[in-house]
Amino acid sequence: MEPRPDLRIVLAFLRELRDHNEREWFQANKGRYETARAAFQAVVGELLSRFGQVDDLGGVAVKDCVFRINRDLRFSKDKTPYKTAMSALLGSGGRKSTGRSYYFHLEPDGLSMLAGGLYDPTSAQLGKIRKALAEDAGQLTGILKKAEFVRHFGSLEGESLKAAPQGYAKDHPDIALLRMKQFIAVHELNDEAVADADLVAHSLTVFKAMKPFVSYLEAALE
Repeated sequence: MEPRPDLRIVLAFLRELRDHNEREWFQANKGRYETARAAFQAVVGELLSRFGQVDDLGGVAVKDCVFRINRDLRFSKDKTPYKTAMSALLGSGGRKSTGRSYYFHLEPDGLSMLAGGLYDPTSAQLGKIRKALAEDAGQLTGILKKAEFVRHFGSLEGESLKAAPQGYAKDHPDIALLRMKQFIAVHELNDEAVADADLVAHSLTVFKAMKPFVSYLEAALE
């Protein structure tokens, strides 16, 4: 097996891109970008090759999981052309996965993360999750209380309504969960953790702790 690339080159490139987010600089540093992208993709490839320890992703390829660095500017007021992170969605459909999936994100200065859940659910998806929680939130609350989940994620993250959602009593025993508009588990990685030789093994451990959570969401949405 070839030695794993040093991901510090990824962080260094992204840090400079953040300070020079313009096409001229990017084109002048295209070689560095290609080297950083190859390093990132190599680590994603290693993750996928060992992901059987966590979940069956159905043989998805690296190219299907990795997001493009170019930003979609069509509906954005921010016209900077490039993302200042490299990321991949590990799921049976790659970055187009709609079922359970696992997010791998590298960004300098302590902004890297391992994450999963519902970041931008539709109204219909929120309705299904809330219906499942209103009927019995015990399964989800049990998952969130597991030692492995607490150790790696602490608690759920995401925006919440200030009041009870329409159709639900404000004194419902699980109103805090029902008010949530996002259901996200996040494990932060500092730059030292990204550069560590155990990054892939650590990521697999974190994703294994995440699996019951993303599996619950997947089942609730079916």
